Amino acid sequence: QVQLVESGGGLVQAGGSLRLSCAASGRPFSTYAMGWFRQAPGKERGFVAVISRSGGNTDYANSVKGRFTISRDNAKNTVYLQMNSLKPEDTAVYYCAAGALVTTRPGLYQYWGQGTQVTVSS
Repeated sequence: QVQLVESGGGLVQAGGSLRLSCAASGRPFSTYAMGWFRQAPGKERGFVAVISRSGGNTDYANSVKGRFTISRDNAKNTVYLQMNSLKPEDTAVYYCAAGALVTTRPGLYQYWGQGTQVTVSS
């Protein structure tokens, strides 16, 4: 079992920045690929970013490329999502997830956090 707890969400103006954190406990953190997903009201949960076990490989949704950066610190059992140049359309609940594969598909992740709200005002 892996427990995931997100933090760092909040209210920010368009053009601003936030850094989300996801702290993991339980099974060895470094054995999992880690993903970030988001869900806006009335929409399905969608892929944002993923990072491999070692941190050497990353992938991003086209909508966030060049603005968001995913990273991880295996010594601290934490994955981060640095979000810059935020837009109102980035408003959503953001979830981190742990899984065996580096994938954009939410159904292939085994463990999920409870989410953190990000609201971007125009």
